[in-house]
Parts: sequence; structure tokens; C-alpha cells
Amino acid sequence: MSIKNITTLADTKYLKLYNAEYINKSGKSRNWSIASRKDLDTLKNTYFNGSEDQIDAVIIVATYVDKATHTADDQLVVIKQFRVPLNDYVYEIPAGLIDCGEDFETTVRRELKEETGLDLLDIDYNKTKAKAYISTGMTDESVALVYCTCNGQVSKDYLEPDEDIEVILLSRQEAKILISSNEKIDIKAFLAIQNFIG
Repeated sequence: MSIKNITTLADTKYLKLYNAEYINKSGKSRNWSIASRKDLDTLKNTYFNGSEDQIDAVIIVATYVDKATHTADDQLVVIKQFRVPLNDYVYEIPAGLIDCGEDFETTVRRELKEETGLDLLDIDYNKTKAKAYISTGMTDESVALVYCTCNGQVSKDYLEPDEDIEVILLSRQEAKILISSNEKIDIKAFLAIQNFIG
């Protein structure tokens, strides 16, 4: 199977929609809609010229560390954020798009501060995955899944106008209750909470 052509269906600031014409394993021409963060030229270079695609975002699995003792406080940083496609609040873990020229470490530091007010301490590179994909049936979006520690004071002072976020420092007991509830939970947060519970 291979993509033969790609055309733009919609182009917005943060998201684009493309039609990919491809040949299936039976040799028949088919079409597939692809959501992407990348512009058309970048996507064509990846598909047709073999260019390496760059990661789009970071997903931050942050453990809160007590500022005075610098020991793990057994709390996972979770956010409850309003998401327009759901018209509701959903439990997530901090995340954000990588700005032009940033490496993922810089983005983690910036997004953690922006969404939670907390300060990055250390990244656990043994657990971090520098590139993984989110929902490959719909999008080419790739992320760095970053495990880290943080401290500081929770704050809403750094939120952007379109961000409606509540920060929650979850204990393991609270985490068990949350994933057993009927609350809306992002799958990445669900998996991070399961891992945190152990």
C-alpha cells in the first residue's frame, strides 16, 4: 500500500485536514482523511521524499516532589480541562504543542509551567519515549511522552485565555477512585494513572 497524492481539505492555525489518495493491497485507488499539525509541504516531504517527521507535541507524566525535602510525595499531576469537542471537562495529563525551534525538554518546562504553575525538576530519560503516535487511524500527530518530577506552587497565572484548567495532585488512593469512576478521562491520562497506581 502507498500514498499517491495528498490534497488539502481544510487549513487552520493548529490543525489541517488532508485527503490522501492511496493504493490498497488489492491495487485499488482509495481515499483517506488525515488530520495533521503539519503544513502540506512538510507532509509531502515526509510521504514522498522520505524526510524525517518532527514530533508535534509533548505529553507530560509529572510526579510532584515536595519542595522542602525533594522526595517523591506520591502525587501525580493531573489536570481537568474544558475541551470544546466534548463540550465538557475531561481529566488529562499536562501536554502541549512544540513551538518552532524548541526541543521537547524546553516545551515540557514551558507547558508544565503554563498549565499548572509548577516547575520542572528532572526528566527521567530511561522512561521517556522521544517519539510515539497518538491515534494513527486519524492523524499523523507524534509526541514525546515525558516522565518527570516537578515542584512549586499550583497556579492559574500562566494559562492562555482559551485554557480552562484545574490542577489536581493525585495520591494513589485518589487515582484509584478516579479511574473507577464515570468521569471523562483522556486515554493517555488513564494509562498514566494506571501506571502510577502500579
